[in-house]
Amino acid sequence: MYSITKTMEIAVGHRLNLPYNSPCKRQHGHNLKVVITVSAEELTEYGMVVDFTKIKEIVHQLDHQYLNDILTMNPTAEIIAMWIVTQINIMLFNESYPKDTQVTEVTVQESEGNVACWKR
Repeated sequence: MYSITKTMEIAVGHRLNLPYNSPCKRQHGHNLKVVITVSAEELTEYGMVVDFTKIKEIVHQLDHQYLNDILTMNPTAEIIAMWIVTQINIMLFNESYPKDTQVTEVTVQESEGNVACWKR
């Protein structure tokens, strides 16, 4: 099994729709640290799991954006991770990567000590 990991930081704004009193209900921003791992049994014809640039292009769609305008669900760190997984999987399918190529982990860190993780 091969895997690659891409780490990047993006700036986002959002507000959360919560049924309880929280400062997160107000519009605010984060510099998110995002870590994505993609794995595969086979490499592409170019000897890669996936080009790091492809992952960057997907994640940077969120950079300097107000997430409430982009995501269809409450833009929590967990939902941001799920969105990234979905978008990368769509790209892998549409660009005919080997069928076993898949996202295996995404972490989204909102602030020191606050991290959401999606794992296969």
